[in-house]
Amino acid sequence: MPTMSEGRSERSNSRRAPRRRSGRQGNSSRPQQRVEEPIVAEHFESTLPEGPLPSFAELGLADALIKSLVANEITEPFPIQAATLPDAMSGKDILGRGQTGSGKTLAFGLAMLTRLAAGRSLPHKPRGLILVPTRELAMQVETALMPHARSLGLWCRVVVGGTSFPRQIEHLRRGVDLLIATPGRLSDHVRQGTCDLSQVEITALDEADQMADMGFMPQVRAILDLTPQDGQRLLFSATLDGDVDKLVRQYLHNPVTHSVAPSTASVTTMDHHLLFVSAEDKQNVVTEVAAREGRTIMFVRTKHHVDRLAKKLRSVGVHAGALHGGKAQSARTRVLGEFREGTTPVLIATDVAARGIHVDDVSLVVHVDPPADPKDYLHRAGRTARAGQSGTVVTLVTHDQRRAVQGMAARAGIRPESTKVRPGDEDLIRITGARIPSGEPVIEREKPARRSGGSGRRFGAPATAGRGEYRGGSGRRSEGGEFRSGPRRPAGEGGGARRTGSTGRPRRPAAQH
Repeated sequence: MPTMSEGRSERSNSRRAPRRRSGRQGNSSRPQQRVEEPIVAEHFESTLPEGPLPSFAELGLADALIKSLVANEITEPFPIQAATLPDAMSGKDILGRGQTGSGKTLAFGLAMLTRLAAGRSLPHKPRGLILVPTRELAMQVETALMPHARSLGLWCRVVVGGTSFPRQIEHLRRGVDLLIATPGRLSDHVRQGTCDLSQVEITALDEADQMADMGFMPQVRAILDLTPQDGQRLLFSATLDGDVDKLVRQYLHNPVTHSVAPSTASVTTMDHHLLFVSAEDKQNVVTEVAAREGRTIMFVRTKHHVDRLAKKLRSVGVHAGALHGGKAQSARTRVLGEFREGTTPVLIATDVAARGIHVDDVSLVVHVDPPADPKDYLHRAGRTARAGQSGTVVTLVTHDQRRAVQGMAARAGIRPESTKVRPGDEDLIRITGARIPSGEPVIEREKPARRSGGSGRRFGAPATAGRGEYRGGSGRRSEGGEFRSGPRRPAGEGGGARRTGSTGRPRRPAAQH
């Protein structure tokens, strides 16, 4: 079984008739090439089909796939699917750009399943490969594709960190038709000799720009070098500069380009706001915004800040979940599940942990800690306004952050509305739906601690020792606007003073990934 270091020599002896892929052998053996202009997102024009969109049957999907789609309440293709599927199913390389929630997962996934339907995989040798930047995105892709794979008698499995390595080996041993993986864990399997990529017929790279931002490009290149050089490649990315541009030129052969909309489309259905707050008021503003109705994602810079803020919010009655890379995969899956179901309407996350989160009906994104990079801003903002829905993005800005944040917003291509706010302000309520939290601590459900003896907090006990009393609002703040403990009383439920148990809005049909 070839290893990472053996991939180039193994591939050069391939019995397949190679397609002419300039530079596919890597820098060491690549012939000198002329300097070319970089591919940038602005060069993409919308490739939406004109007139009514074709049906899935007209696009050439198998009857079994169409029945599976209908069974999952997917009755007509999204524009990116109508544009991409015919070329992808005919074996062409694809270079695509689609905003979050545009349906790009099925755009490449259905094409891959169609191409793989005719054969079966050998042990440890997948025939299809999807590379994604995060565990959460890998699992969401599997969820989106698994029922359709089963309709064709195909197996798709996930290989990511934080889950059982031996179990993954067993899945690979039984044979996997379509493997969904993060670069790090797949590289581990290749080094261990438990995964052989020599039979991969078609590879998709989803959110390639995020993989570049997270430093995965060396691993991605090593993985692609181990796949047959005549294999089909599908690459989707929000931006196509830097490392992604080099990847496209090295590994894609005459790709057909598809874009669901111009580069500004991902921000045009959002309302962008800069909320200027004093350092003293910021914590109470965050708390009142978190107590609003509806799903909210709040971004902060560090893992420690995620845990600290989630704990503070729960202490005053806001159901908040914490998501960051330091948590076990089981905990991350549980938090995401509760957020998706609506039992936890507020998610506090770091940039890396939230990449790949695709949850419908997120109506507000809050940059508690403003990002420095405009690409990070757009990735964060993309968690709302999915599939053409509207959404609001607010950035909390203290006095010393004004110049830097305004410059970042300009580079991101947005023109936010700027408003000075304090806790309880009408403008804060108008923009975010902010409310005063109930003050009743949220019961934090934990697994019983494994102890050899003694007593401790038991399953279902309150997360805080007493009632966390909110001291906020305009003209009602305590010193520093902090939380104060009062006498203990039974914990209540709900995020805000007027919460009645749900988000108060009807559930919309799920957006396609």
